[in-house]
Amino acid sequence: MEEGLLGESLIIDEAKPLCRNGSSSTTTAVVVLSTSVAVCGSFGYGCASGYSSPAESGIMEDLGLSVAAYSVFGSIMTVGGMIGAIFSGRIADIFGRKGAMWLSVIFCIIGWLAIAFTKDSLWLDLGRLTIGFGVGITTYVVPVYIAEIAPKDLRGVFTSINQLMSTCGFSLLYLIGNVISWRALALIGVIPCLLQLTGLFFIPESPRWLIKLGREKEFENALQRVRGKQADISQEAAEIRDYMEASQKLSEGGILDLFQRRYANSLIIGVGLMLLQQLGGNSALSYYASTIFEEAGLSTAVGTTAAAILEIPVTAMGVMLMDKAGRRPLLMISASGLCFFYFLMGLSFTLQAAHLLKKVTPILVLIGLLGCSASNSTGMAGVPWVIMSEIFPVNVKASAGSLVTLVNWSCSWIVTYTFNFIFEWSSAGTFYICASIYGATVVFVAMVVPETKGRTLEEIQASISTRSLH
Repeated sequence: MEEGLLGESLIIDEAKPLCRNGSSSTTTAVVVLSTSVAVCGSFGYGCASGYSSPAESGIMEDLGLSVAAYSVFGSIMTVGGMIGAIFSGRIADIFGRKGAMWLSVIFCIIGWLAIAFTKDSLWLDLGRLTIGFGVGITTYVVPVYIAEIAPKDLRGVFTSINQLMSTCGFSLLYLIGNVISWRALALIGVIPCLLQLTGLFFIPESPRWLIKLGREKEFENALQRVRGKQADISQEAAEIRDYMEASQKLSEGGILDLFQRRYANSLIIGVGLMLLQQLGGNSALSYYASTIFEEAGLSTAVGTTAAAILEIPVTAMGVMLMDKAGRRPLLMISASGLCFFYFLMGLSFTLQAAHLLKKVTPILVLIGLLGCSASNSTGMAGVPWVIMSEIFPVNVKASAGSLVTLVNWSCSWIVTYTFNFIFEWSSAGTFYICASIYGATVVFVAMVVPETKGRTLEEIQASISTRSLH
């Protein structure tokens, strides 16, 4: 009876409108403001991801770091991210989505200031570790918060703005990192943190989190704010209440509870996408682009500037297509592009090692890296986070979100720490491995990942639970 609870009693008629006045497909100034404030955290995450590549030569020269020591600095943010990921779901459940964002932004400010004013590698690494903890929380709570406040027909667009702003932060630091010092660059990383800190005073808490805690009046007020003063929220509020009541008849799920049969599909989808996203090497591509360009005989300033300029419009295109093309097509197109362009980069370094087409291989590496950057921004960078925020029932969302985010950060650490060593072993082999992983991603998405476009969170979760039970 418990096994079938979500699967049978909560399947909602998809043809039925969520709100009588159509508010499910319209947006309000409050949703726009709330999303803007939340994605300041994503912008900060992008700044943190884009910092290590342009700062590499300056830090190594000023602080006298070896390649191994700088690899520790470059990858230690992912260690902090793993720690943040472990606690992110529980923090968001205990303190609320806003409270989790408060905590993450404070850690990020402390970390950036430690890097900006450091005199030795110890404080440099501690600052990077602290930023990692902050953004580890951010990568979970921001897409979850946005998914819980956005209207269903626009949820994909709003949630994927998370990735757009991350790309903007990444590109900004890539661009200006070529012309200013690494200390000044760290201080620029503080700016989005301060903007988010201020904005959090003016946005509502997630209505779904409030109703989960039984704060009925606050739930209604928050839902009315995000849907508009004139919107009829009665039907949406009733559906959310019904789903929460049924969900809470199940025990609050811990990590071990996720391995029950009814959550199998959600877990395979969430963990699988995060594994494939990170093991494909995109984090390392971002962190060590300068190293790749140098090995190929290209100007690092030209290469990183081109990558930074290209990423923003491509990511914006992915955002616009999210609720039109759907999640699955974007993932498959993105993974196919990554497979092709990584193979092209591997071929380029193979030709270089064989001393063939010496004048052409640097250009092929540039095309390959820009193609990987564009393909990643189209889907693989952001869509897994959108899907993660949609597929888990509320009673296991905290544990599941923590686990999925931990998997993402753990794989990111493995890849970013080992990339330089694997690249030294075989530059061509590195990219052939990445190409094969994204080839496998295309197959995984085609066989396992469902389309979630245009459906309420309750509809998605009920249908996936039903599939797991059969």
